[in-house]
Amino acid sequence: MQGRKNLNEKLFYKVSLSQLVPQNNFYRQLNNTLDLHFLYKSTAKYYGYEGQKSIDPVVFFKICLVGYLNDIISDRKLMDFCSDSLGIRLFLGYDIDEKLPWHSTISRTRQLYQEDVFKDVFNTILSQCITAKLVAGHTQAIDSAFVKANASMDSLELKVPKDSLDEHLKKVRHISQMDKDQPHRKAKNNKASEDQRTISASKSKLNDIKTRQKKWSKDQDQRPGAGNKGSKYTSNKTHYSPTDPDARISVKPGKARKLNYYSQISVDTDHQIITQIQADLADKKDNQYLQDLVAHAQNNLKQNGLEIENLLADAGYSSGENYAWLEKQNIKSYIPPHGTYKGGPEGFEYVKKGNYWLCPNDKQVVFKKQVVEKGTLKNHYRTSTADCKNCPLKKSCLSKSQYSKKISITAYRAEYERNNARLAQNKWHKSKRMSTVEPVFGTLINFLGMQKVNTRGLKQANKCMLMAATAFNLKKLLKYAKKPRISVPHIMKMSPHSTINRLNELFLSFIAPHTLQEV
Repeated sequence: MQGRKNLNEKLFYKVSLSQLVPQNNFYRQLNNTLDLHFLYKSTAKYYGYEGQKSIDPVVFFKICLVGYLNDIISDRKLMDFCSDSLGIRLFLGYDIDEKLPWHSTISRTRQLYQEDVFKDVFNTILSQCITAKLVAGHTQAIDSAFVKANASMDSLELKVPKDSLDEHLKKVRHISQMDKDQPHRKAKNNKASEDQRTISASKSKLNDIKTRQKKWSKDQDQRPGAGNKGSKYTSNKTHYSPTDPDARISVKPGKARKLNYYSQISVDTDHQIITQIQADLADKKDNQYLQDLVAHAQNNLKQNGLEIENLLADAGYSSGENYAWLEKQNIKSYIPPHGTYKGGPEGFEYVKKGNYWLCPNDKQVVFKKQVVEKGTLKNHYRTSTADCKNCPLKKSCLSKSQYSKKISITAYRAEYERNNARLAQNKWHKSKRMSTVEPVFGTLINFLGMQKVNTRGLKQANKCMLMAATAFNLKKLLKYAKKPRISVPHIMKMSPHSTINRLNELFLSFIAPHTLQEV
């Protein structure tokens, strides 16, 4: 006989929330792993002793984690999602008939707490991962990626000279003459400071931008979308975002120009646990952020008794200053040099003892001075005019306007060469970095809510990235917590013969107890 089910709602039910949620539910397991009671003490300073009770700080951070675990960046959608799930209600401590907090409460609480509270949550989970033997610590891989800011390119404002700022704000705002008759999106509140609204670039840089604008307009006029209002050439030196002044215009090859933040990340190579993540301005280069990123990762690991010994990164982080700084920290760098580094002029030999170069005609190019060029410390070497006057190689070695050979090279050549020697000796660094940090970034951006920050401001963006990284580490912790692990510390530093012997010992020590029990 065919069955047919009709819903007949009862007036009263004898049921509990814990009975309805299966024992193997993900959020049950997460609740058993996650302990955030320390938040009551660290957030007490943000509240008074009278008035209406706020949202529980532990509940707030649990709601944030649910959002990133499910790739939800809208607070409104997040609260709808939480209300509709019995497992999440049990995780948050809200019964079936209890109303969850408003989405606006989540937004206001996120702004209320300072970055330190979010860092404490991240470091707490990182410590649990280290306790569970998921972090070796000795080898870290770093990388960066753009994360879209919560601001539109259409709302960009022109920077103006400081003396004409007041007059400019009184006029109707236009990007250029091309859109003077078109409506322009205007921000309700201009959050930029006076310094951020005024031009700080030199005249030469502004002239470069002007020339680039003309060339861009000529070369890109047939590009799809070139007639749109937002297709004009923009620069951080001439434009700013009034809605999010910390967002910066940035672009990747083949992609559209957008307002972004830079996400810098450090990942342990053992089990891909994130050891540091931070939001930075997107108008600088990777190598300008390396020292700050590694210093924070060092501090996070030192708190748990671990030290960084090897650092893997791509060529974007290459600079002599970074190589020298890492050596001072006793960290071996595996960073390919940038293509501009050649190691010296072709055919010239460097003599370390006398600090001079020997040209193909056996003449010395001696050291003259050390100067800073475009933020880089360089050594200048030069021959005497007499050495080059009658040299048979003069035509091929010097230009028509030169009377002596000049060599300008980085002052950190020795650090470059030591780094390059390590790269030549160990070929595993590139594949190890690519298989470690790049998949982590892919997961964060595509599955853990980091494709766009739903806040405004650098500090607020940093909070979002910290919570996304915390969610990632939590998933790793839950995945490996129940699995037996065989730790092989510093195996990359051991010889092949020692490695095989050590693995045999570990294998025998692992299977011996099981063999005895079976007997």
